[in-house]
Amino acid sequence: MGALTTPLPVKAIIGVLTADPDLLPTVYTELTHRFGAIDYVSELMPFTSTVYYETEMGPDIQRQFISFERLVDAGTLAEMKLFTNSVEQTFAVRKSEINARRVNLDAGYICLAKLVLASTKDHAHRIYLSDGIYAEITLRFYRKTFQPWEWSYPDYRLPTYIAIFNHIRRIYRNQLER
Repeated sequence: MGALTTPLPVKAIIGVLTADPDLLPTVYTELTHRFGAIDYVSELMPFTSTVYYETEMGPDIQRQFISFERLVDAGTLAEMKLFTNSVEQTFAVRKSEINARRVNLDAGYICLAKLVLASTKDHAHRIYLSDGIYAEITLRFYRKTFQPWEWSYPDYRLPTYIAIFNHIRRIYRNQLER
């Protein structure tokens, strides 16, 4: 029988999509009430990997990644996703008989070995957590950098994104060493 161990805490991250960047300071205030201080904010980057969100959010969607100073238990990923879903709804507007999101928040975490994202959609490579939320290992840390899997989203494969995740991992590693 294997000995039970307590896993290390992880670094909460959120991938943000919006066509209205002026909304982000208000959204980030909501997020800090729950997750604590933000310790990293990437540059805003054009999101051109898919047009999937344009009907809901409009054109010129931007992507940004943020991470939080306070480390968390990996077991709270489903709670994180449920909270970010509620924040999305807070900022949604009524459009064509639906609540159209003005911000999309991809909750996840980075640890030394991987980047994990939460999803409300099941798939062969996702594990059910609770309350309708699944976990996906989106990237693995291998040979000194994050590497994609065959199922990794196209934008998460981009060298720009990989560099961001490697940077956040360095922040996390430094936190663990302190």
